[in-house]
Amino acid sequence: MTTKSKARYTPKQHRMAEHIEQTYEKKGYARKRAWAIAWSTIRKYMGEGPDSKRVIRIFS
Repeated sequence: MTTKSKARYTPKQHRMAEHIEQTYEKKGYARKRAWAIAWSTIRKYMGEGPDSKRVIRIFS
């Protein structure tokens, strides 16, 4: 499975993904799985990708 570049995401999205990843690692998930969950969560709540016009607010 190939992964796409995360360079087009905003710094806020990177911070959110890092926080989600750390949370899942503390829950006992493997690092690779925690990373996948974190980025799928970012894509889910911020739209379908970095260029999406649709934004859903989840943390405020």
